[in-house]
Amino acid sequence: MSVQVEKLEKNMAKLTIEVPAEELEAALEKAYRRNRNRISIPGFRKGKAPRKMIEKMYGEGVFYEDAANILIPDAYAKALEECEEVIVSQPDISVVQIEKGNPFIFTAEVAVKPEVTLGQYKGVEVEKTEVAVSEEEIDKEVDRERENNSRMLDIDDRAVEKGDMIKLDFEGFVDGTAFEGGKGTDYPLTIGSGSFIPGFEDQLVGAKLGEEMEVNVTFPEEYQAKDLAGKAAVFKCTVKEIKVKELPEADDEFAKDVSEFDTIAEYRDDIRAKLLERKTNDAKREKERKALEKAVENASMEIPDAMVDEQARRIADDFARRLQAQGFSMDQYMQIMGTTVDAYLEQVKPEALKRIQNSLVLEAVAKAENIEISDEQVEEEISRMAEAYKMEADKLKEMMGEYELEQMKNDLAVQKAAELLGETAVEA
Repeated sequence: MSVQVEKLEKNMAKLTIEVPAEELEAALEKAYRRNRNRISIPGFRKGKAPRKMIEKMYGEGVFYEDAANILIPDAYAKALEECEEVIVSQPDISVVQIEKGNPFIFTAEVAVKPEVTLGQYKGVEVEKTEVAVSEEEIDKEVDRERENNSRMLDIDDRAVEKGDMIKLDFEGFVDGTAFEGGKGTDYPLTIGSGSFIPGFEDQLVGAKLGEEMEVNVTFPEEYQAKDLAGKAAVFKCTVKEIKVKELPEADDEFAKDVSEFDTIAEYRDDIRAKLLERKTNDAKREKERKALEKAVENASMEIPDAMVDEQARRIADDFARRLQAQGFSMDQYMQIMGTTVDAYLEQVKPEALKRIQNSLVLEAVAKAENIEISDEQVEEEISRMAEAYKMEADKLKEMMGEYELEQMKNDLAVQKAAELLGETAVEA
């Protein structure tokens, strides 16, 4: 097999791959054996007709397409091993020559990894991100913990008030006739949540346990059920249960219950310290992001369209996997959103281009700065990952091949390059 590489414009290349005639013959024979049971020839039982007879009746090229499909994957894979270029897109395949007794020739048009010319990347000026923790933010964290430690109290000595959580039986009528979907039993409702149509929950304020009352409402003109839109309705309602959420007081006893501290002041100080640490880390990542953005602006590179298309497909594949984890298919999502996969791919192309530019610049910075990752650093990363996955580091390493370990080294080098950009950036 031979491979010729022709450089094209905008970091594209055409690989011309030639497969020996004997390999084509072997593929044709394989295609014949795969298909002969589906071909009928008068005078022969199904599957017993000789290949030459089939080719005579249906044409010499009857097995060419299948033979090409047999040859191309392996031949293209071998061509990639021989080719010195780094291919960054799926190939656009074209068959140039396929005929018995001659080599099989096809071309693969591909995008190759662009060269990056770095501009200024160290010491770039970025906007400063302020790091501060307010008392209001601490209050929110305390209130969140109070919510987590709240309890529900049954109320039986008063009527419904705003904020109560009730259980409700109801049935709706329009012009004196019950309508479909207008009935509920033991329905949980928080008064003031806006779960029901406007005016419904407000009229339940003052309702007493066990007493039937009527709620008069008008469905909105844009209501989803067209047969009810704009119509007046009466709901016969009975409140069967009233509960109220009781939050613990934010005092020293609360601090002892939810933390290792004896006083609410110490607990708040700990929250302040943790929020400050989180914000400091966030600010560090934001500084790195801004510095990388400037480094990309200062760099020059020519990104082939096919590379962007490939990255957009990866983004779409990742999104499809997330949808699948939630029980949706990509087709269902597109139908709900009233769009198409092609439109989605076009929509994510700017993000795809940005990811490519960021990655290429960081790789170039790592190379320019001679950032190398030691085996010890790889071992540390494996240990960190193993701890996150709750498994032994040795077993995780056994699951990883040479490619995965090399990719980990590259990822760590890129990460260090990003840290370098952030550390050397000047905040203004």
